[in-house]
Amino acid sequence: MHWQFSARAEQLQSSAIREILKITMRPEIISFAGGLPSPLTFPVERMRAAYDKVLSRDGKVALQYGPSDGYAPLRAWIADSLSGEGARILPEQVLMLSGSQQGLDLLGKVLVDEGSRVLVETPSYLGALQAFSLYRPEFISVETDENGLLPDAVAKVGKGARLLYSLPNFQNPTGRTMPLERRLALVEICARLGLPLVEDNPYGALSYHGEPLPRMLNMNTQGVIYMGSFSKVLTPGIRLGYVVAPEHLIRKLEQARQAADLHTSQITQMVVHEVVKDGFLDEHVPTIRTLYAAQCQCMLDALEQYFPASASWTRPQGGMFIWVTLPKHIDSMTLLDAAVEQGVAFVPGAPFYANTPETNTLRLSFVTVPPEKIREGVATLGRLIAERM
Repeated sequence: MHWQFSARAEQLQSSAIREILKITMRPEIISFAGGLPSPLTFPVERMRAAYDKVLSRDGKVALQYGPSDGYAPLRAWIADSLSGEGARILPEQVLMLSGSQQGLDLLGKVLVDEGSRVLVETPSYLGALQAFSLYRPEFISVETDENGLLPDAVAKVGKGARLLYSLPNFQNPTGRTMPLERRLALVEICARLGLPLVEDNPYGALSYHGEPLPRMLNMNTQGVIYMGSFSKVLTPGIRLGYVVAPEHLIRKLEQARQAADLHTSQITQMVVHEVVKDGFLDEHVPTIRTLYAAQCQCMLDALEQYFPASASWTRPQGGMFIWVTLPKHIDSMTLLDAAVEQGVAFVPGAPFYANTPETNTLRLSFVTVPPEKIREGVATLGRLIAERM
Protein backbone atom coordinates (compact mmCIF):
# COMPACT_ATOMS: atom_id res chain seq x y z
CA MET A 1 0.00 0.00 0.00
CA HIS A 2 1.36 3.43 -0.95
CA TRP A 3 0.61 6.24 1.50
CA GLN A 4 1.12 9.93 0.87
CA PHE A 5 3.89 11.36 3.03
CA SER A 6 4.08 15.01 3.98
CA ALA A 7 6.55 17.26 2.21
CA ARG A 8 8.49 17.39 5.49
CA ALA A 9 8.69 13.60 5.64
CA GLU A 10 9.81 13.37 2.04
CA GLN A 11 12.92 15.40 2.80
CA LEU A 12 13.93 13.29 5.82
CA GLN A 13 17.34 11.65 5.51
CA SER A 14 19.17 9.24 7.77
CA SER A 15 22.09 10.57 9.80
CA ALA A 16 25.36 9.71 8.08
CA ILE A 17 26.84 8.97 11.48
CA ARG A 18 24.00 6.65 12.51
CA GLU A 19 24.30 4.72 9.26
CA ILE A 20 28.06 4.31 9.75
CA LEU A 21 27.50 3.16 13.33
CA LYS A 22 25.58 0.16 11.98
CA ILE A 23 28.83 -0.91 10.33
CA THR A 24 30.90 -0.32 13.43
CA MET A 25 28.82 -2.75 15.47
CA ARG A 26 30.96 -5.45 13.89
CA PRO A 27 33.50 -6.39 16.58
CA GLU A 28 36.46 -6.48 14.20
CA ILE A 29 36.04 -2.81 13.21
CA ILE A 30 38.26 -0.18 14.83
CA SER A 31 35.75 2.65 15.02
CA PHE A 32 36.72 6.30 15.15
CA ALA A 33 33.21 7.12 13.89
CA GLY A 34 30.78 7.50 16.77
CA GLY A 35 30.73 10.47 19.12
CA LEU A 36 30.07 8.05 21.95
CA PRO A 37 31.36 8.68 25.49
CA SER A 38 33.62 5.97 26.83
CA PRO A 39 31.71 3.33 28.84
CA LEU A 40 34.72 3.29 31.17
CA THR A 41 33.46 6.62 32.52
CA PHE A 42 29.90 5.51 33.33
CA PRO A 43 29.25 5.65 37.12
CA VAL A 44 27.24 2.43 37.16
CA GLU A 45 27.33 1.82 40.91
CA ARG A 46 26.50 5.42 41.71
CA MET A 47 23.52 5.31 39.35
CA ARG A 48 22.33 1.99 40.77
CA ALA A 49 22.47 3.35 44.31
CA ALA A 50 20.58 6.48 43.26
CA TYR A 51 17.82 4.45 41.61
CA ASP A 52 17.48 2.34 44.75
CA LYS A 53 17.33 5.41 46.96
CA VAL A 54 14.82 7.30 44.80
CA LEU A 55 12.52 4.30 44.41
CA SER A 56 12.70 3.44 48.12
CA ARG A 57 12.08 7.00 49.28
CA ASP A 58 9.85 8.51 46.56
CA GLY A 59 8.88 5.63 44.30
CA LYS A 60 5.30 6.67 43.70
CA VAL A 61 6.36 10.20 42.76
CA ALA A 62 9.22 8.97 40.58
CA LEU A 63 6.98 6.63 38.61
CA GLN A 64 4.24 9.22 38.04
CA TYR A 65 3.84 11.78 35.26
CA GLY A 66 5.85 14.93 35.89
CA PRO A 67 5.62 18.62 35.02
CA SER A 68 6.49 19.66 31.48
CA ASP A 69 9.24 22.04 32.54
CA GLY A 70 10.99 19.40 34.63
CA TYR A 71 11.79 18.26 38.17
CA ALA A 72 12.05 21.45 40.23
CA PRO A 73 15.06 20.48 42.43
CA LEU A 74 17.12 19.53 39.37
CA ARG A 75 16.18 22.74 37.56
CA ALA A 76 17.25 24.69 40.64
CA TRP A 77 20.56 22.79 40.76
CA ILE A 78 21.23 23.57 37.09
CA ALA A 79 20.38 27.25 37.58
CA ASP A 80 22.74 27.48 40.56
CA SER A 81 25.55 25.67 38.73
CA LEU A 82 25.32 28.03 35.77
CA SER A 83 25.05 31.23 37.80
CA GLY A 84 28.20 33.24 38.28
CA GLU A 85 30.47 35.75 36.56
CA GLY A 86 27.98 38.44 37.55
CA ALA A 87 24.95 36.63 36.11
CA ARG A 88 22.10 34.98 37.98
CA ILE A 89 20.19 32.16 36.27
CA LEU A 90 16.70 31.42 37.59
CA PRO A 91 15.09 27.96 37.69
CA GLU A 92 12.25 29.44 35.62
CA GLN A 93 14.74 29.85 32.78
CA VAL A 94 15.50 26.10 32.69
CA LEU A 95 13.53 23.55 30.66
CA MET A 96 14.45 19.88 31.00
CA LEU A 97 14.71 17.86 27.79
CA SER A 98 14.71 14.23 26.71
CA GLY A 99 18.27 14.68 25.48
CA SER A 100 19.61 18.01 24.27
CA GLN A 101 18.88 16.95 20.67
CA GLN A 102 15.22 17.51 21.53
CA GLY A 103 16.07 21.12 22.29
CA LEU A 104 17.32 21.65 18.75
CA ASP A 105 14.03 20.35 17.37
CA LEU A 106 12.03 22.57 19.73
CA LEU A 107 14.06 25.63 18.78
CA GLY A 108 13.32 24.87 15.13
CA LYS A 109 9.60 24.59 15.85
CA VAL A 110 9.46 27.82 17.81
CA LEU A 111 11.90 30.09 15.95
CA VAL A 112 12.14 28.89 12.34
CA ASP A 113 9.65 29.27 9.48
CA GLU A 114 10.14 27.96 5.96
CA GLY A 115 12.70 30.16 4.27
CA SER A 116 13.95 31.69 7.54
CA ARG A 117 17.66 32.37 7.61
CA VAL A 118 19.57 30.20 10.09
CA LEU A 119 23.26 30.88 10.64
CA VAL A 120 25.59 27.93 11.29
CA GLU A 121 29.31 27.35 11.60
CA THR A 122 31.39 25.92 8.76
CA PRO A 123 31.38 22.98 9.41
CA SER A 124 28.67 22.46 12.05
CA TYR A 125 27.15 19.72 14.18
CA LEU A 126 25.28 17.29 11.95
CA GLY A 127 22.47 16.76 14.47
CA ALA A 128 21.67 20.46 14.48
CA LEU A 129 21.58 20.61 10.69
CA GLN A 130 19.20 17.65 10.68
CA ALA A 131 16.94 19.12 13.36
CA PHE A 132 16.66 22.56 11.78
CA SER A 133 16.35 21.28 8.21
CA LEU A 134 12.91 19.83 8.95
CA TYR A 135 11.60 23.40 9.16
CA ARG A 136 13.06 24.20 5.73
CA PRO A 137 15.23 27.21 6.55
CA GLU A 138 17.79 28.89 4.37
CA PHE A 139 21.08 27.88 5.96
CA ILE A 140 23.76 30.55 5.93
CA SER A 141 27.25 29.10 6.41
CA VAL A 142 29.27 31.58 8.47
CA GLU A 143 32.99 31.84 7.84
CA THR A 144 35.26 30.26 10.47
CA ASP A 145 38.94 29.68 11.13
CA GLU A 146 40.95 27.52 13.53
CA ASN A 147 39.39 29.45 16.44
CA GLY A 148 35.78 29.04 15.34
CA LEU A 149 33.22 31.62 14.24
CA LEU A 150 34.44 34.97 12.94
CA PRO A 151 32.35 37.71 14.61
CA ASP A 152 32.79 40.10 11.70
CA ALA A 153 31.38 37.46 9.36
CA VAL A 154 28.33 37.13 11.62
CA ALA A 155 27.86 40.91 11.53
CA LYS A 156 27.75 40.86 7.73
CA VAL A 157 25.00 38.23 7.40
CA GLY A 158 23.19 38.25 10.76
CA LYS A 159 20.58 40.96 10.25
CA GLY A 160 17.11 39.43 10.03
CA ALA A 161 18.26 35.87 10.73
CA ARG A 162 16.25 33.76 13.17
CA LEU A 163 19.19 32.30 15.10
CA LEU A 164 22.92 31.64 15.12
CA TYR A 165 23.90 28.13 16.18
CA SER A 166 27.33 27.75 17.77
CA LEU A 167 29.42 25.21 19.69
CA PRO A 168 32.17 27.30 21.28
CA ASN A 169 33.89 24.53 23.29
CA PHE A 170 35.71 21.62 21.62
CA GLN A 171 33.31 21.76 18.73
CA ASN A 172 31.75 18.75 17.08
CA PRO A 173 33.14 17.98 14.53
CA THR A 174 36.37 20.00 14.56
CA GLY A 175 37.40 20.04 18.23
CA ARG A 176 38.22 23.75 18.03
CA THR A 177 37.55 26.27 20.82
CA MET A 178 36.45 29.89 20.54
CA PRO A 179 38.73 32.29 22.49
CA LEU A 180 37.37 34.70 25.09
CA GLU A 181 37.72 37.90 23.09
CA ARG A 182 35.82 36.34 20.20
CA ARG A 183 33.01 35.22 22.53
CA LEU A 184 32.67 38.75 23.89
CA ALA A 185 32.54 40.18 20.37
CA LEU A 186 30.01 37.59 19.21
CA VAL A 187 27.66 38.26 22.13
CA GLU A 188 27.85 42.01 21.52
CA ILE A 189 27.18 41.67 17.78
CA CYS A 190 24.23 39.31 18.28
CA ALA A 191 22.72 41.64 20.91
CA ARG A 192 23.08 44.60 18.57
CA LEU A 193 21.40 42.68 15.72
CA GLY A 194 18.68 41.19 17.93
CA LEU A 195 19.94 37.78 16.80
CA PRO A 196 19.28 34.84 19.16
CA LEU A 197 22.63 33.17 19.89
CA VAL A 198 22.44 29.44 20.60
CA GLU A 199 25.36 28.26 22.74
CA ASP A 200 25.40 24.46 22.58
CA ASN A 201 27.83 23.21 25.22
CA PRO A 202 27.78 19.42 25.65
CA TYR A 203 31.57 19.16 25.82
CA GLY A 204 32.43 22.24 27.90
CA ALA A 205 33.30 20.29 31.07
CA LEU A 206 35.79 18.11 29.17
CA SER A 207 38.72 20.55 29.13
CA TYR A 208 42.09 18.80 29.35
CA HIS A 209 43.94 21.78 30.81
CA GLY A 210 42.42 23.98 33.49
CA GLU A 211 38.96 25.44 33.65
CA PRO A 212 36.74 26.01 30.58
CA LEU A 213 36.37 29.50 29.17
CA PRO A 214 33.43 31.64 30.39
CA ARG A 215 30.00 30.81 29.02
CA MET A 216 28.42 33.28 26.62
CA LEU A 217 25.19 32.75 28.58
CA ASN A 218 26.72 34.58 31.52
CA MET A 219 27.68 37.49 29.28
CA ASN A 220 24.05 38.09 28.26
CA THR A 221 21.37 35.97 29.93
CA GLN A 222 18.62 37.59 27.82
CA GLY A 223 20.30 37.18 24.44
CA VAL A 224 21.86 33.71 24.64
CA ILE A 225 20.07 30.35 24.47
CA TYR A 226 22.20 27.81 26.33
CA MET A 227 22.01 24.06 25.81
CA GLY A 228 23.50 21.50 28.19
CA SER A 229 23.52 17.75 28.64
CA PHE A 230 24.29 15.04 31.17
CA SER A 231 25.30 12.64 28.38
CA LYS A 232 29.01 13.43 28.38
CA VAL A 233 29.49 13.75 32.15
CA LEU A 234 27.26 10.89 33.38
CA THR A 235 25.86 8.61 30.67
CA PRO A 236 24.10 9.14 27.33
CA GLY A 237 21.63 6.33 27.96
CA ILE A 238 19.62 8.45 30.39
CA ARG A 239 18.77 10.89 27.54
CA LEU A 240 18.69 13.96 29.76
CA GLY A 241 19.50 17.50 28.67
CA TYR A 242 18.26 21.03 29.24
CA VAL A 243 17.90 24.42 27.63
CA VAL A 244 18.31 27.77 29.40
CA ALA A 245 16.76 30.87 27.85
CA PRO A 246 14.73 33.99 28.64
CA GLU A 247 11.45 33.02 30.29
CA HIS A 248 9.22 34.07 27.39
CA LEU A 249 11.10 31.68 25.07
CA ILE A 250 11.15 28.89 27.67
CA ARG A 251 7.36 29.04 27.91
CA LYS A 252 7.02 28.68 24.13
CA LEU A 253 9.49 25.78 24.10
CA GLU A 254 7.54 24.14 26.92
CA GLN A 255 4.30 24.47 24.99
CA ALA A 256 5.95 22.95 21.90
CA ARG A 257 7.31 19.99 23.85
CA GLN A 258 3.89 19.29 25.41
CA ALA A 259 2.72 18.33 21.93
CA ALA A 260 5.67 15.99 21.49
CA ASP A 261 6.29 13.98 24.67
CA LEU A 262 4.53 15.81 27.54
CA HIS A 263 7.58 15.77 29.82
CA THR A 264 10.99 14.25 30.43
CA SER A 265 11.15 11.04 32.45
CA GLN A 266 10.46 11.93 36.09
CA ILE A 267 12.45 9.04 37.55
CA THR A 268 15.48 9.87 35.40
CA GLN A 269 15.49 13.48 36.57
CA MET A 270 15.12 12.48 40.21
CA VAL A 271 17.94 9.95 39.94
CA VAL A 272 20.29 12.41 38.24
CA HIS A 273 19.53 15.00 40.90
CA GLU A 274 20.32 12.41 43.57
CA VAL A 275 23.65 11.71 41.88
CA VAL A 276 24.80 15.30 41.29
CA LYS A 277 23.34 17.27 44.21
CA ASP A 278 26.23 16.69 46.63
CA GLY A 279 29.13 17.51 44.30
CA PHE A 280 29.73 14.13 42.63
CA LEU A 281 30.59 15.72 39.28
CA ASP A 282 33.46 17.65 40.88
CA GLU A 283 35.22 14.36 41.59
CA HIS A 284 33.95 12.39 38.58
CA VAL A 285 34.55 14.75 35.64
CA PRO A 286 38.33 15.04 36.24
CA THR A 287 38.64 11.28 35.71
CA ILE A 288 36.93 11.66 32.33
CA ARG A 289 39.23 14.53 31.38
CA THR A 290 42.32 12.49 32.28
CA LEU A 291 41.22 9.50 30.20
CA TYR A 292 40.21 11.56 27.17
CA ALA A 293 43.38 13.67 27.28
CA ALA A 294 45.52 10.53 27.15
CA GLN A 295 43.46 9.06 24.31
CA CYS A 296 43.67 12.33 22.37
CA GLN A 297 47.44 12.56 22.77
CA CYS A 298 47.80 8.96 21.62
CA MET A 299 45.90 9.75 18.43
CA LEU A 300 47.81 12.98 17.81
CA ASP A 301 51.11 11.09 18.18
CA ALA A 302 49.88 8.40 15.78
CA LEU A 303 48.78 10.99 13.23
CA GLU A 304 52.24 12.57 13.34
CA GLN A 305 53.83 9.16 12.81
CA TYR A 306 51.59 7.64 10.15
CA PHE A 307 49.83 10.40 8.17
CA PRO A 308 51.51 12.11 5.21
CA ALA A 309 52.82 15.65 5.62
CA SER A 310 50.20 16.91 3.15
CA ALA A 311 47.43 16.15 5.67
CA SER A 312 46.58 18.49 8.55
CA TRP A 313 44.47 18.16 11.68
CA THR A 314 43.22 20.04 14.70
CA ARG A 315 44.83 19.70 18.13
CA PRO A 316 41.91 19.98 20.55
CA GLN A 317 42.32 21.08 24.14
CA GLY A 318 39.28 19.08 25.25
CA GLY A 319 36.29 17.13 24.05
CA MET A 320 36.16 14.05 21.85
CA PHE A 321 37.09 14.88 18.25
CA ILE A 322 39.95 15.56 15.86
CA TRP A 323 39.23 17.04 12.39
CA VAL A 324 41.47 16.00 9.51
CA THR A 325 41.93 17.80 6.20
CA LEU A 326 43.40 15.77 3.35
CA PRO A 327 44.73 16.89 -0.05
CA LYS A 328 41.92 18.25 -2.20
CA HIS A 329 41.82 15.30 -4.59
CA ILE A 330 41.04 12.72 -1.89
CA ASP A 331 37.35 12.08 -1.30
CA SER A 332 36.87 10.90 2.29
CA MET A 333 33.67 9.03 1.39
CA THR A 334 35.60 6.86 -1.06
CA LEU A 335 38.36 6.54 1.51
CA LEU A 336 35.79 5.28 4.05
CA ASP A 337 34.79 2.40 1.78
CA ALA A 338 38.41 1.28 1.53
CA ALA A 339 38.97 1.79 5.25
CA VAL A 340 35.98 -0.34 6.26
CA GLU A 341 37.35 -3.15 4.07
CA GLN A 342 40.53 -2.89 6.14
CA GLY A 343 38.64 -2.84 9.45
CA VAL A 344 38.63 0.90 10.26
CA ALA A 345 35.76 3.41 10.30
CA PHE A 346 35.47 7.19 10.60
CA VAL A 347 32.95 9.86 9.63
CA PRO A 348 33.48 11.69 6.30
CA GLY A 349 33.35 15.45 6.67
CA ALA A 350 30.87 16.38 3.93
CA PRO A 351 27.65 15.87 5.98
CA PHE A 352 28.79 18.48 8.51
CA TYR A 353 28.50 21.30 5.94
CA ALA A 354 25.17 23.07 5.50
CA ASN A 355 25.94 24.24 1.98
CA THR A 356 29.16 23.60 0.06
CA PRO A 357 30.81 20.46 1.46
CA GLU A 358 34.55 19.95 1.66
CA THR A 359 34.84 16.32 0.62
CA ASN A 360 38.51 16.02 1.63
CA THR A 361 37.74 16.23 5.35
CA LEU A 362 36.91 13.68 8.04
CA ARG A 363 36.18 13.42 11.76
CA LEU A 364 37.98 11.07 14.14
CA SER A 365 36.72 10.24 17.63
CA PHE A 366 39.26 8.69 19.98
CA VAL A 367 37.54 8.22 23.35
CA THR A 368 36.17 4.67 22.98
CA VAL A 369 39.26 3.11 21.35
CA PRO A 370 42.17 1.74 23.43
CA PRO A 371 45.64 3.14 22.65
CA GLU A 372 46.96 0.08 20.80
CA LYS A 373 43.90 0.10 18.54
CA ILE A 374 44.21 3.87 17.99
CA ARG A 375 47.75 3.33 16.67
CA GLU A 376 46.71 0.37 14.53
CA GLY A 377 43.70 2.19 13.06
CA VAL A 378 45.58 5.40 12.31
CA ALA A 379 48.40 3.42 10.70
CA THR A 380 45.87 1.75 8.40
CA LEU A 381 44.32 5.09 7.45
CA GLY A 382 47.75 6.59 6.85
CA ARG A 383 48.66 3.78 4.48
CA LEU A 384 45.38 4.12 2.55
CA ILE A 385 45.87 7.89 2.23
CA ALA A 386 49.45 7.45 1.04
CA GLU A 387 48.21 5.08 -1.67
CA ARG A 388 46.03 7.92 -2.98
CA MET A 389 48.70 10.60 -3.09
